[in-house]
Amino acid sequence: MDLQEVFGLYGPELKVLEDRLKDFFKSIASPIPLIGKHLIDSGGKRLRPLFLLLSADIAGYKGEARLDLAGIVESIHTASLLHDDVVDAAEVRRGKLPAHSIWGNQVVILVGDFLYANALRLAVMQKNQKIMETLSGATTKMTEGEILQLTKIGDPDITEKEYLNIISAKTGALISAACRVGAILGSLPENKENALSHFGLKTGTAFQMADDILDYMADEGKLGKHLGKDLREGKITLPVIYLLKVATDAEVRVVKNIIKDGFKQGDLKRIRELFKKHNVLTRSFKKAYDLISDAKAELEMFPHSTAKEALFTVADYVLSRGK
Repeated sequence: MDLQEVFGLYGPELKVLEDRLKDFFKSIASPIPLIGKHLIDSGGKRLRPLFLLLSADIAGYKGEARLDLAGIVESIHTASLLHDDVVDAAEVRRGKLPAHSIWGNQVVILVGDFLYANALRLAVMQKNQKIMETLSGATTKMTEGEILQLTKIGDPDITEKEYLNIISAKTGALISAACRVGAILGSLPENKENALSHFGLKTGTAFQMADDILDYMADEGKLGKHLGKDLREGKITLPVIYLLKVATDAEVRVVKNIIKDGFKQGDLKRIRELFKKHNVLTRSFKKAYDLISDAKAELEMFPHSTAKEALFTVADYVLSRGK
C-alpha cells in the first residue's frame, strides 16, 4: 500500500471533512471566515485527521463522531500554524503568503485564539471526559513546546534531549492525541490505547525531525518555504546539533559564528558543505528512521488489517519525503 492508496480509501471522508472545516470559521467577525478560506484553499494533506480516522478504524469505530473530532484536531493544528507564523515572522506558508502578511499580526493571533477556543468548545460537546482531557492536554503541550523552543533560540549548546522534548511537544503531541482519540472512540483497552498514542507520538516526532532535515536539502518549491529558514531564525535542529558534535574546532567556531551573527550570503552553502563532509544528514535521517521503526513496534499487539497497514504507510511517508 502506498500513500495514494490510503488517500484513495479515505478520500470520501476527507472530502466531507474539508467541507466541514469551513464551519469552524463561521463568525459574524468577517476576518475569521476570510482567513479560514485562505487557509483551507492553501491545501495540506490533512495528516492529523487521517491519523484519527485510521486509529478509529483499527479500533473498530465507524460512527459520526470520528469526523467531528478529526475536524477538531485539524482546527487545533491550524490555530497553531497561525500563531507559529506570527512568532516566526514567516514569509511563506505552503508556497503562499501567510495570513499575517495579509491581515496583520493582531487579527491573525486573535483568529488563532478563536480556533483554539472553538475547537475545545466543540470537543466538550462530545461529552467524553477522556477525549476532552486528551485534546486539551495536547494543546497545552504544543504551546509549551513553542515556548521551550523560544528559550533555545540562538543557543548552540542545546542538547539532543532538549531538541527532542521541543519537537515531541510541538508536533508529536497532537498526532499522539489524534491516535488516542481514535482508540477512545473504539473503547479499546488501556494497553492498546496507549500503544496507539505512543505510535502517534513517535511518528509525529519523526515527522518534525524529517521536516527539520529537509530545511537544508529539499526543493524549495516542494517544501513551501525557504531553505535554511530554521537557522536563519536561530532554531538549532538535529543536523546542526550533530554537526557541532563531530566538526573540528575550527568548523565549530564557524558554525557558532553563523548562529551568533545571523545568516549572511554564502552561509547556507558553507553549512551544507559541512553536513556533506561529516555525513550529518544521513545520520539525522537514521534517527528519524529508528523512531519510525519504534513507532511501528508499538502496534505489534494489533492483528493485520487495512487500517494497520495504512498507519504504517503514513509513517513511512514521513521518511520518504527526504528521498
